[in-house]
Amino acid sequence: MRKRDASEARPSFFHTSVFILALLVLLAALALSVLGAVTFGNADLSVKDVYSVILYEVFRFDSLSAYKEGPVRDVVWLIRLPRVLLALGVGMGLSVCGVVMQAIVRNPLADPYILGVSSGATLGATLSIMLGVGSFLGGNSVGLMAFIGAMITSFAVMYIANMGGRATSGKLILAGTAVSSVCSAFSNFVLYITNDNSATAQVTFWTMGSLSGADWARVKVILPVILLCGLFFWSQFRNLNLMLLGDEVSVTLGADLHRVRSLYLLLSALMVGFSVYCAGMIGFVGLIIPHVIRILFGTDHRRLVPLAALLGAVFLIWCDVACRVILKNAELPIGILVSIIGAPCFIYLLARRSYGFGGGR
Repeated sequence: MRKRDASEARPSFFHTSVFILALLVLLAALALSVLGAVTFGNADLSVKDVYSVILYEVFRFDSLSAYKEGPVRDVVWLIRLPRVLLALGVGMGLSVCGVVMQAIVRNPLADPYILGVSSGATLGATLSIMLGVGSFLGGNSVGLMAFIGAMITSFAVMYIANMGGRATSGKLILAGTAVSSVCSAFSNFVLYITNDNSATAQVTFWTMGSLSGADWARVKVILPVILLCGLFFWSQFRNLNLMLLGDEVSVTLGADLHRVRSLYLLLSALMVGFSVYCAGMIGFVGLIIPHVIRILFGTDHRRLVPLAALLGAVFLIWCDVACRVILKNAELPIGILVSIIGAPCFIYLLARRSYGFGGGR
């Protein structure tokens, strides 16, 4: 009895004040990360020059008109800052998608890659680059094809999982694995039959992951999509919490979650599609980041969604910085670095058997 009283008396990470404090700390860390990461790069620029360019572009101070144009302005405003903001959006999007998909299938080892959504997006991008499929969609055809591929894949997984009865978490994972294998096989088949070295190099960009193609056009598209979808999923915390209890329990509580799964997968496909379009394949973000937040703050999605989004953004920003500085006069693909970090963490979770929701055994 004493042990129980002592346990109840200990400070709880679930307390609202702790959550608010953590939220403020991560918001501050994100702001500092953006301001700090923009000072890193191959070009040797002073901190004063970097911030002078940003202040002029944002506030148009006459005293800083010297930074209106020139190579310094181009490096900071057209290359570095869009890249940092793109890392913010992609990290946030993948983390939220990981949280949602783990709730949908009631499996903490699920992420956009395990369920095949990312493979579908890559197949769509491969068809666009190699065969010109969707060229009628205009300059954003590759991104739109990536989204279409992710969307079709997500519905294919849902359809297969519902064959022979309603989808279960196990059937969703098996269906996702099967569809992912098919998409990867078709992507490799297209690469083989086209035998176009330049186009193959572009597809390699997707599979290894990179933020080098960042520009303001992509940032203006992906950030609103990620922020709006993230806010929507935050508002759906009750349904996400119910999904952890299973369909049988949720029905007894008056909520049929079968329909909302399709909507959640569609929005996740939208987020993953744009993330893959902008940065290629970056694994483990949607798997590891939710675990870190769950271990510290529990499984309540009211806390989990916003904290995972912020931590994922901070994490990917600094991963991108590391990719730019690890190799001299070269850039390490971010997908490689994230896998180097994420795979050992994944193995560690398995070895400890602490991969259950909330870090429980």
